[in-house]
Amino acid sequence: MSTIQPVIVTADLEALLGFCTELFRAEEIFRVPAEGPAFYLGLRIGDTDLGLVARANPGTGAASRILLSIGVGDVDETLGRVKALGGSVRGGPTDMPWGQRVAHIQDPDGNPVNLTQPIPAQ
Repeated sequence: MSTIQPVIVTADLEALLGFCTELFRAEEIFRVPAEGPAFYLGLRIGDTDLGLVARANPGTGAASRILLSIGVGDVDETLGRVKALGGSVRGGPTDMPWGQRVAHIQDPDGNPVNLTQPIPAQ
């Protein structure tokens, strides 16, 4: 269990679950209720926990000041799958001076997500 766990509230739990599962290889580790339509899904991405909460009217408007930054094995390959899974590409990929390759996307709900990958030392 993570000490700090980000939780995303969504009107379309299945779409966001599919996006996270396909793009980040998220694994479902917890579900409430255990049977029937879920209100809460606990996911594991790598060594991190992410929660998804179903809410019919989660609110709209500009994205919050918080974004997810998710490490992936290959930013370019991952970026190529974003649109087909319902997300959108906002920028990148770009090699940053602090040693990461970064691309900016939005999930199907419009939440900002950074895809990151360490740049191998040369």
